[in-house]
Amino acid sequence: MVTEISPESSSRGLTEEGIVHIPGMASRWVRLGNGAQAHYMTCGDTGPAVILLHGGINGSSGTAGWRFMAPFLGANGFRVYCPDMPGFGHADTREEYWPKLGTLDHVQFIKDFMDALCIEKAHISGNSMGCNNSVQFTQAYPDRVISFALIAGGVGDLTDPANRVDPKDGKFTPNPAYIRPDWDGTEESMRVLMEGIIYKQGVIWPELIKMRNDAAIRQKESHAANVAARDLVASDPNLAQKLSTKNRFNKLTIPGIYLYGKQDVLIPLENGFQQEDVGFDNIQFFYPDECGHQGQSDQPEMFNQAIFEFFKFGKVSKETADWAGVSDRVPVKPDLVDLQGNVVPKDAIALKGEY
Repeated sequence: MVTEISPESSSRGLTEEGIVHIPGMASRWVRLGNGAQAHYMTCGDTGPAVILLHGGINGSSGTAGWRFMAPFLGANGFRVYCPDMPGFGHADTREEYWPKLGTLDHVQFIKDFMDALCIEKAHISGNSMGCNNSVQFTQAYPDRVISFALIAGGVGDLTDPANRVDPKDGKFTPNPAYIRPDWDGTEESMRVLMEGIIYKQGVIWPELIKMRNDAAIRQKESHAANVAARDLVASDPNLAQKLSTKNRFNKLTIPGIYLYGKQDVLIPLENGFQQEDVGFDNIQFFYPDECGHQGQSDQPEMFNQAIFEFFKFGKVSKETADWAGVSDRVPVKPDLVDLQGNVVPKDAIALKGEY
């Protein structure tokens, strides 16, 4: 039986650490092998491990990205870990731990984090930058990933960046004139930034804005190092080769699902189509409606249910798949969607409501 989790507005507020209080989520710290102090949010104390990786816009964190999904998975048989990646949240701000190599440092961080917590293998999910980090970690350490769920990001150089579709050209983009603003250190600019990643404006809480803005101020220098790393890696063929996904990520057999919101303003839907057109045998694509770049916040029940079923049973039920906009661009993959209804139990398909 699925336990439903629906955070109530009355339960919100900021903890002493300046983190939005979410019932079921606990703040924890662990020292990594390299000496860094890593902060993470956790839910659940039994079952397989799930690691949820947040996005890369200023102020992102484990809580900001996964405040709806983490408690749900934790209440339904998983041990959930939401780390603050270097350059974000409450990550170690000492310069020696800045992500000066960007994604490469993030991949190493995930491994060190798992080692420190004695997590041998885990399901992994990531949104935006977290999607990219999930892809890179999975291809670097495939023996440590059970399955993965990607949300609105990228798959490396398997797609040509020259063909990337801008918001003004997106067929489904609700605001073609959107231009991502620079964060200027104020809560108002943080709110505008968040409006570009979240379609359902009602979940942009005042407490969330303050938490993210405070984190962005705290991590200003380390976040800048992460942004600068993109140009550094792109200009160095040796570093770029380490991140190449060609004939690597697309050759893996680890099962995955990919959810890409139709109303994504930041990276329009057509970019998801390009990723699907790579022709992955092991990934089922979904295009959920009424979803922006951070779909797990726009449609929490839908994303919670789809990822719960996939991590629990290895397949998404047909009912949930239809609800989540399973791709009709290519035949549905029966290894990943329970078309016959004989894998996902009926009592595991939660009632669909609204947060």
